[in-house]
Amino acid sequence: MEIQHGDWLHFLTQWSEEWADSHGRVEELSPDDVAARRGRWLGTDPATEADITEMEDRLGLAMPPSYREFLRVSDGWSHAGAFVWKLAGTREAHWHDDAMGLGEDFDKYWAEEDNPEEVRAQVGLWSRALQLDVESDMTFVLLDPQDVGPDGEWAVRVWASWRANGDPERYPSFAAFMIAMHQEFHTHAPGRDGEDGPAFINSTTRAQDAAVARAWTAALRGRHEEAAALLAEAQKYGRPYAHELLDQITRLAGSRGCGTQPPHPDNPRFLSEQLPLKAADLLNSGQPAEDWHYSDPKIFPDTARAAADIQRAVREGTYRYQPGGAFGEAVHDAREQARWGDTDAAWQILRAAIPSWEPLGPGHIAPMGLLADPLLAPVLTVERRLEILRTPRGGESGPAPAPAGDRNPDGLSWLARPGALRPWQTSASDYRMILVEGIAPDELPALLGSEPGTVLSPPLRQWDITRHHRPDQRVSSSYDDKPLVSVGRAGPGWCFAFEQDPSARFDTERFVSPAPDASAGGGRAIVIWHEWRQDTPLFHVSAAEGGTLRYAFTVSAGTLKATVGDVPAELTSPALGFDAPDADGQAAAAARALDAITLLHGVTVPRLALTEGRLHTFESLSWSRPPGPGETYVTISIS
Repeated sequence: MEIQHGDWLHFLTQWSEEWADSHGRVEELSPDDVAARRGRWLGTDPATEADITEMEDRLGLAMPPSYREFLRVSDGWSHAGAFVWKLAGTREAHWHDDAMGLGEDFDKYWAEEDNPEEVRAQVGLWSRALQLDVESDMTFVLLDPQDVGPDGEWAVRVWASWRANGDPERYPSFAAFMIAMHQEFHTHAPGRDGEDGPAFINSTTRAQDAAVARAWTAALRGRHEEAAALLAEAQKYGRPYAHELLDQITRLAGSRGCGTQPPHPDNPRFLSEQLPLKAADLLNSGQPAEDWHYSDPKIFPDTARAAADIQRAVREGTYRYQPGGAFGEAVHDAREQARWGDTDAAWQILRAAIPSWEPLGPGHIAPMGLLADPLLAPVLTVERRLEILRTPRGGESGPAPAPAGDRNPDGLSWLARPGALRPWQTSASDYRMILVEGIAPDELPALLGSEPGTVLSPPLRQWDITRHHRPDQRVSSSYDDKPLVSVGRAGPGWCFAFEQDPSARFDTERFVSPAPDASAGGGRAIVIWHEWRQDTPLFHVSAAEGGTLRYAFTVSAGTLKATVGDVPAELTSPALGFDAPDADGQAAAAARALDAITLLHGVTVPRLALTEGRLHTFESLSWSRPPGPGETYVTISIS
């Protein structure tokens, strides 16, 4: 909204009439407000040109254009928003005298050298500004004669002692300030939330509610930017659904959202969409679980038990988003793909089902519960969230968006790239893994588990694996090498068990390849161990079939240290170039070795699931032999 030249009378008249219509209880009003309600006018008589000239002579400056135009319509104003009860006209406006002594502290903070120019420009505000608030709730309204736009407008800065944000809020002109205060009045008007008194319905609310309805339809047709613009304006007036619809758009567009209001149990989306997302926000914020008030039966008697179950499931990583209908079936199938690492397949299932998704009411434009599902939330990269926003759904039609690309590179050689497993690193990451043919991932614990009856954990994030499996570990040994591995599918007919940053370093004398045990069922198994961030780069491969080791080799610092069996020609050291003298050359050799294994066996491991997602895990048998006679080892105990 803008106030054009000559529109002040219309704008202020409309505001006054809306204010008068919203106050049905005359007995609660002051005598002045009773008169304002009866006269349907919050202002005073217009200021004459002589009044304005006299004011400018007194203050020593010509007033900015929009304030001058306002004065020509009303020489002052009552109820400018919710916290300024009287706004100055020509007689009350005066230079701020900083009676509270705010200038010294603010100027010291604003003048710091590392502050941006727009912050430093505020120095001296408290001693130079024109004060427009006459009566308020500890709120200052200041016109800044040194913050002048190309149109001659002075910026207005509003500071309230009780607001969390310490700096004054800036408006580019007096007109912009008054528009914002009209909007603030709307968000606090009596009757707007079903309170006692007349219903708060007028031309402004009808226009903004119509805009929200258009935004809802536009969003379901995939036009989220158009919808966001409409909702951003309607939100300023506090219109129903505007805030929550805009929050859904901003979250899916890749930002943190605009802040969700507390969900209400009467909303059909309370348990399926809003509450799980609230629980995920709480978990990701690091706040204590005690901050979760939705499981308090005194506050939410009908839903407290369900809320507690949701919070626990989100915290443990076992929460499942379960919408109904055809889209719900697709979500189930996508979860099955994601839990074994195939995040691209999971997304393809979801993408195909998005047009069939249906909203749960007019405050719903997207399946937001996906963002709370521990398996599917990592699947929804920024590009994929945008594709959801751009896809027509909920019975609406429109052009389909360009599809977001896959995130998992084929094969294994991506593991040799800098930052492969940790994007912030400049070198490749250490890892070890075993690829097994002919079995499903959930069969790996029976072959490689550290103890009989080893089972898979719930899907875990990388940083939760050790805490889950060894919450009270106090003793560790240099010979106790039982990897905590993440598992998933590794291509057609293959599965993998993978450990980032192995807990032990590779030792040629002690290493025992788990490949024979893993291949005991008759298939093939391949072990790869790559140490890159240590002082001496190392690359090991061992392969078995039917329980028998077929070949193995280890390259350390470019030198072939050990070879067993008939190593395929594609994996011989001269063919790969491991004798390169520099680190980059050895990294390239490791990448060629991984490419060769990919071509020989058609295997792959999923980057997105390993770096950002959740996978089932288990503790593997040791990859090192026990100490022999006379060998020493180190045991570390933590008391």
